[in-house]
Amino acid sequence: MTRAAAERLAEFYATLTPQSLASLADFYAPDARFVDPFNDVTGLDAIAHIFRHMFATVEAPRFEVTSCLAGEREAMLAWTFRFGAGRACREIRGVTQLRFDAGGRVIEHIDHWDPARQLYEHIPLIGCILRTLRHRLAAP
Repeated sequence: MTRAAAERLAEFYATLTPQSLASLADFYAPDARFVDPFNDVTGLDAIAHIFRHMFATVEAPRFEVTSCLAGEREAMLAWTFRFGAGRACREIRGVTQLRFDAGGRVIEHIDHWDPARQLYEHIPLIGCILRTLRHRLAAP
């Protein structure tokens, strides 16, 4: 059941739109926890708010799930998130750790990705400082 639930969730994310957020309760338990590098929230309304904010502030956001590993009531989804258009298109790669309830709905969603390297390093001035710091800390 966990693999099927994870694959359904992957399809939900692949086709995510502001309108499809209305079906969030089909995939997430009412008290689900959602964690990413910027948020740590609990509940469907709070999770939906994060995605509404994404659609309002990011141009052309889209997810592609590239692999799915499932165990007993746990799954991992590897994904690529793309946003922007043309030369301004950006790409973030990450992994989502999922835990499911007995009904196959997500009770915990934790996104793992590196915002410093994949996002902040592209910001003028801050990016230069972070790249320099990363090179200094890297093994020779």
